[in-house]
Amino acid sequence: MELTLLGTGTPEGLPRPSCPCATCAAALGVDARAATALLVDGALLLDLTPGAAFAAARAGRSLGGVRQVLLSHPQDGPAVEVPAGLPQPGRVPDGRELALLTGHRVRAVAMDAPGTGYAVTGPDGQRLLYLPPGGAPAGLQAPAEAYDMVLADVVGRPDALARLRAVGAVGPTTDVVAVHLDHDVPPGAELRRRLAAAGARAVPDGTTLEVGAYEDVPDVPRRTLVLGGARSGKSVEAERRLEAFPEVLYVATGGSRNGDTEWASRVAAHQERRPGSWRTAETCDLVPLLKDDGPPLLIDCLSLWLTDAMDSVGAWDDAEWAGGGERALRDRVRELAQAVRGTRRTVVAVSNEVGSGIVPATASGRRYRDELGRLNAAFADECEHVVLVVAGQALVLRG
Repeated sequence: MELTLLGTGTPEGLPRPSCPCATCAAALGVDARAATALLVDGALLLDLTPGAAFAAARAGRSLGGVRQVLLSHPQDGPAVEVPAGLPQPGRVPDGRELALLTGHRVRAVAMDAPGTGYAVTGPDGQRLLYLPPGGAPAGLQAPAEAYDMVLADVVGRPDALARLRAVGAVGPTTDVVAVHLDHDVPPGAELRRRLAAAGARAVPDGTTLEVGAYEDVPDVPRRTLVLGGARSGKSVEAERRLEAFPEVLYVATGGSRNGDTEWASRVAAHQERRPGSWRTAETCDLVPLLKDDGPPLLIDCLSLWLTDAMDSVGAWDDAEWAGGGERALRDRVRELAQAVRGTRRTVVAVSNEVGSGIVPATASGRRYRDELGRLNAAFADECEHVVLVVAGQALVLRG
């Protein structure tokens, strides 16, 4: 199947009319996006948007051969004029299948929000799934056959991608293309970076794609280290990287600290942000988790893991440190780095970046600062992606 994206933005488009935000101000040229509409093999139009005929002409396509127009979501605002020669748009009831004379079969997929998803099978057997803005599939059952291409609201509903992955509908070779793009993420490099972490990509309006061509499917990084200072947004960045994956195991290395109400409020804030399908393990025993197979790990954070490791080797006592504690800690860090190198799981780890400010006033403080720097460097050496978060902005150091 051949697919032309006449638009890739939200129903309001990007930039939004009269919106003064920084993202809309930067959405120029190839980063400007009309409302999402898809032309499949010149015969099927999914979502009729204002200016669809002009968008097709700019992309070198014609709507003259369109035999079916289907809408995926409620059309707000004034009615869209149907260009001359196009059939009247309609919607397929959930669960029903429509067969076209062109050999395409279209099945309506139920959603958890107003709208309809469409699973399209081409005459050659290739399969694509198109989801409406703000929606995720409802009632999915495993196992499911993987689609060749999925077009979805990856930024607004990353859990939709997680649900599809959970049942096998999105596999390693599925081309995930982000559509319904809004002003939530700055365009350009930042958008590409966030989507690539979810195994997705975005293309400009007017792009024609071949369904089943896998060479442009981004590889999801297996190991990522997210560094940052206090309240820099590093944990949010780490969590965002795994929102599109099911059954994430959140590894909390800080424990519960019974009786510390301030710490309890921090933990509660983290838990409220995380998807309900994620599980939590409170442990500093990271090596067995890295050696085992299983769902992705989010380790938050290495700084507290180091505190526990230094406690266990007596690092705060000069005599114990000199008498074998330093060597024991080096062995612990080396063992952790080797486990990261050999892991088959997807891992995102968080750590504090220290040492750029005031020199600690105590010997133990300076010792911790130095060892955390060494730990971060050893862990980063084994990661495909390393990012530094400053004021909520992720700076790519590697990957």
